[in-house]
Amino acid sequence: MNFRFHNLLGAPYRGGNAVVTADGVLLSPVGNRVSATDLLKSQSQTLSFEASANISRIAVTPDGSFLLAVDSNSRALFVNLSRHVVLHRIKFKRPVTALRFSPDGEHIAVGLGKLIQIWRSPGFRKEFFPFELERTYSDFVGTVTTLEWSPDSKYLLAGSKDLTVRLFYLKERRTNKPYLFLGHRDNIVGAFFSTDKISGTVVRVYTISRDGGLFTWKLVENYDFDGHKEPDSDPPSPGTPEQKTSERDQAAESMDIDDNKRKRKKKGGDDGAEKPKILLHRARWELVKKDYFMQGSAKVAACDYHRDLDMVVVGHSNGAFGLYQMPDFVCIHLLSISREKITTAVFNKLGNWLTFGCAKLGQLLVWEWRSESYILKQQGHYFDVNCIAYSPDSQMIATGADDNKVKVWTVSSGFCFITFAEHSNAVTALHFMANNHTLISASLDGTVRAWDLFRYRNFRTFTTPSPRQFVSLSSDPSGEVICAGTLDSFEVYFFVAGFCSAVTLEQLDAKIFFDIFLQIFVWYMKTGRLLDVLGGHEGPVHGLMFSPTSASLASSSWDKTVRIWDVFNGKGTVETFPHTHDVLTVVYRPDGKQLACSTLDGQIHFWDPFEGVLMHTIDGRRDIAGGRLMTDRRSAANSTSGKYFTTICYSADGSYIFAGGNSKYICLYDVADKVLLRRFQLTRNLSLDGVLDFLNSKKMTDAGPLDLIDDDDSDVEEGVDQQTRRSLGQDLPGAVLNRGRPVVRTKCLRIAPTGRSWAAATTEGVLLYSVDDSFVFDPTDLDVDVTPEAVDEALKRDESQRALLLSLRLNEDSLIKKCIFSVKPADIPSVSSSMPFKYLQRIVEAFAGLLESCPHLEFLLLWCQELCKAHGNAIQQNSRSLLPALRSLQKSISMLHQDLTDTCSSNEYLLRYLCSTSTTPK
Repeated sequence: MNFRFHNLLGAPYRGGNAVVTADGVLLSPVGNRVSATDLLKSQSQTLSFEASANISRIAVTPDGSFLLAVDSNSRALFVNLSRHVVLHRIKFKRPVTALRFSPDGEHIAVGLGKLIQIWRSPGFRKEFFPFELERTYSDFVGTVTTLEWSPDSKYLLAGSKDLTVRLFYLKERRTNKPYLFLGHRDNIVGAFFSTDKISGTVVRVYTISRDGGLFTWKLVENYDFDGHKEPDSDPPSPGTPEQKTSERDQAAESMDIDDNKRKRKKKGGDDGAEKPKILLHRARWELVKKDYFMQGSAKVAACDYHRDLDMVVVGHSNGAFGLYQMPDFVCIHLLSISREKITTAVFNKLGNWLTFGCAKLGQLLVWEWRSESYILKQQGHYFDVNCIAYSPDSQMIATGADDNKVKVWTVSSGFCFITFAEHSNAVTALHFMANNHTLISASLDGTVRAWDLFRYRNFRTFTTPSPRQFVSLSSDPSGEVICAGTLDSFEVYFFVAGFCSAVTLEQLDAKIFFDIFLQIFVWYMKTGRLLDVLGGHEGPVHGLMFSPTSASLASSSWDKTVRIWDVFNGKGTVETFPHTHDVLTVVYRPDGKQLACSTLDGQIHFWDPFEGVLMHTIDGRRDIAGGRLMTDRRSAANSTSGKYFTTICYSADGSYIFAGGNSKYICLYDVADKVLLRRFQLTRNLSLDGVLDFLNSKKMTDAGPLDLIDDDDSDVEEGVDQQTRRSLGQDLPGAVLNRGRPVVRTKCLRIAPTGRSWAAATTEGVLLYSVDDSFVFDPTDLDVDVTPEAVDEALKRDESQRALLLSLRLNEDSLIKKCIFSVKPADIPSVSSSMPFKYLQRIVEAFAGLLESCPHLEFLLLWCQELCKAHGNAIQQNSRSLLPALRSLQKSISMLHQDLTDTCSSNEYLLRYLCSTSTTPK
């Protein structure tokens, strides 16, 4: 039960700025977490730490060692990226609008509204208070929007909404005002230093405004600089720390000025002398050029500059982006990736890859501009994920959502490799066929579709004579029959509208009404022909599942019953299990000898499907309770709303059951003992509703909770809230709007056939949990003579069989693998036949792990073959306990088979080409 958070699927990007580290890792905020995508290895991973709210800004040190992530509540986390460990935390007093590390990694520039704070950057050293505020700049009239350091970390460019860009010198405190770059007519989006490629000194400054203006400022070197300084308008008090710091800064600047004078005098007599250092904020800058991107009414939403290539990339609010060569402003590429606003655009270190993000679509792209090809192209679901399904080999996972799309993801890499968009309404159920290459989906549009994962096409569509809305789906173990349960019918509204004038609803027989419209439809997979219609339920059929070992079909409905159907013999309902409350879902145990269903009163009932007897019941109302909504008038402990499980699933061996619903918890129960083993908290994101157990009464007003009232009339960044507001037509300046917040909940739970991971479709996305790879000491038959030294001694005496048994009793993975390779190939049959059955599961798990990483393929396959020969009967009799390990082994073998198939095909084509191009020498 050592499950740990592993990854987050379905939402690669939700807003904020993206960052590419020096080693090619793309970091992007996803809710209150950070997703790390290795662009070189094509792998994605979500970092395990959580912020207190949605992350709005991130920054990485130049060497890629540390990450600073700031959420919408201005709480910052300082993270060690290599270990994924939070080192320090800090709370800023104002919302953070810009964030940037200095090139030397010693300072952090933070834009806090109309202020800029310079903090000393923490490191690996242990400190009581690692963050130290060095200085604050408060010259702005508008909110700070962008920050940029000079290459030597001495100067800082800051743009704001007051239409100005300011140049600060860090060695000064209050001796001089910053240099102002004026002339823009809209908010500043970006400001960048441009350096000379030979000397590396700053020669130009580029400033970009939201209206599409790009101004080029050139440093004028033939100026008269005598080092005159204006006195302080408000000198600090004598003896104070401010005076000491100011005197130290003045002394440092005086040294720079004296050094400049000496070099200028020396320059007249020595032609090879270096030019004097120029204080950029005291120099004269000339506006030499004004360029405009000319995208009509579209605004510049994001931009970045690569200093070595002297290139600028801009992303517009209409989904177009442009790449320009500076300083001549030559357009290299001008393309469109969507119709929505590009919220982030960034170069990688080499400048050959461009990263774009669109928060509204959940889209994240990495584009190589030289070859004009995509390195990464991911787009998540931008509405709630309703259903998920694991493939039989646990290598893929499919998701269906309210955006009418079906996506298939690779579990190991975390990438979506195909998206099906043929459905015209929300996808409600998914099911993988046993052949591992066919996916079935049901939707509210009244169709059930079959997808071919080889050719990536919809090869079969199952329909009904009259429109229906499907909410549940299942297929028999052979894959020949498809069944789908209905929620409602499109005809029901016309039925009521046509007869409401003649009869009242009280006179209408509800049973006849639902017998007509709420049914289970059965199709033949190969032809798509409708075989049968199973009627009998008087409510929506939300649960549907075939028995894994027989042809029995179990269905659950809101009519408070669970029914068992004999589909193939056409006998209709075989057994009916009545309940006192609505039945929400039903599942079979993997061996088919038990049936579990959850009801509206928060209980899980376990039935014997053969005898029709209620075995026992688990009351989970107190276990799932937790999390109070902003609109609740009762505490989380006393509230009765949502205290039930909407989705349940058995573990791979059937010993445990997972249950989730409208709560922040997922509960894990032991079926035999009927006890709660563990509760998994989905998220600690305070941007979601239902996370806190206790609300702050100070935030309650006469108009409702303060967090649900939006009276901000400024132009904030587009996201989920703005998308909802525009769809309602209420995005008016100054309007007071109860915008609401997403409520944390679990819609679907599925466990992998291997039993080593499980997935949950939640408000945050699809959360993946897997067994932790770290070593856990769990010995079997431990004795004083069973030690690692005894294993080594047996290996020295060439007693490989005894050494293997001792390592299995110790249950230490490294020793088990070491002893497996010590067995000679000729001795494998004898060792396999003498292996006790109680150690069979552990050694099969070891082989499954070795096949994924070890090159000795023939040796390991020989082991697997001999074990199956020696223990074939025992494996059949104890299939339930061995099923997770055997499926893990099948997954590893199928992955190897696919890799070898691809390699052999490539070699075959290569040999054919070489044979066809070879010529006989004359």
